[in-house]
Amino acid sequence: MNKAELVELVANKVGASKRQTENCLDLLVNAITKSVARGEKVTLVGFGTFQRRDRRARKGRDPRTGAEINIPAKKVPAFSAGKQFKNAVNKR
Repeated sequence: MNKAELVELVANKVGASKRQTENCLDLLVNAITKSVARGEKVTLVGFGTFQRRDRRARKGRDPRTGAEINIPAKKVPAFSAGKQFKNAVNKR
């Protein structure tokens, strides 16, 4: 399912216009993105948790040359699925 299909599905369920639904979806995604970027954890009970994790610096290999390279530390977004989401996927 892509964004347009999700917008159409939600718009039909709540009886709102596609434009209003898309604006709401964009606001939700932007709020989650900004919160996680600030280092805050965003929890949607039953669905999951979005958070920022620190990845430490490490050594790697250049696949073309095989030479060892240094991979710098960085922050990455992470998602952990909630219990209801996991159960829905596993049909429990």
